Amino acid sequence: MKSQTEKAAKPKILFVLTNHDQKGDTGKKTGFFLSEAAHPWDVLKDKYVIDFVSPKGGKAPVDGFDLSDPVNKEFWDNPEIQYKINHTLKPSEINPDDYVAIHFVGGHGAMWDFPESKQLAEIAAKIYEHHGVVSAVCHGPAGLVNIKLDDGSYLITGKKVTGFSNEEEKAVKLTNVVPFLLENKLKERGGIYSCTSKFTVHVVHDGRLITGQNPQSAKKVGKEVLKELQKD
Repeated sequence: MKSQTEKAAKPKILFVLTNHDQKGDTGKKTGFFLSEAAHPWDVLKDKYVIDFVSPKGGKAPVDGFDLSDPVNKEFWDNPEIQYKINHTLKPSEINPDDYVAIHFVGGHGAMWDFPESKQLAEIAAKIYEHHGVVSAVCHGPAGLVNIKLDDGSYLITGKKVTGFSNEEEKAVKLTNVVPFLLENKLKERGGIYSCTSKFTVHVVHDGRLITGQNPQSAKKVGKEVLKELQKD
C-alpha cells in the first residue's frame, strides 16, 4: 500500500459519473457505463489519483455491468474505488485548481443530468482554461455541450469532437427515449463532429479536448489523455 504522502504527491484527475438511473419512461435502469470509467482508470491510475464527482454527489448507479472483462473486474473489486463511486463528491466540494484533467464518463444516464449541471460545466471550463485536459466518452460528451469559456463561447465550438452517434442510438433503439440526440447537439454547438462505423473504436484528439465515440473507445481515450498530460 502506498502512503498517504505518496498518494498526495500524485496529480489528480476528476471523473464525472451520472446520478440518473432511468432510461426515460421505459422502466429500464441505467447509470454510468462501467467500462467507460474502468478502462481510462486502468490507463491513468498509476500516475494519477482519480476522484469521482457527480451532479448531486453520493451513490452513482452503474450500467454495462460486465465483470467478465478483467479491467472492469479489477476496478469493481477495488475497495477504494467502491467507496468513491458510492460516495461521489458534490460539485460544491471540488476545487478545479486541484485537477489536471476532467473525464466525463458515459452511460445513458449522462444524457439527462450532465447538461443540466451548471456547476460541473464551470468546473470543466476552469480546468480547461488552466491548461488542463477535458475528455469524454460515448454519452459523456453530453457534459460538454453547455460548457462555456470566459469569452462566452462554447468549449466545443470549432473543435473536432465525437460522441455516441445517431446510428448507434438507433441500433440500441433509444432514439425516441433520450432527451436529445448527442451527435446533433454536438454539431449544434459548433463542434466539428465525426464518427466511424457503429461500435468500433473512434477517438478524436483536438489539443486538450479528447472525445471517444462509444464504449469501445474508452481505453484509447485514457491513452490519449495520458499522452496529452505527459507532453509537459
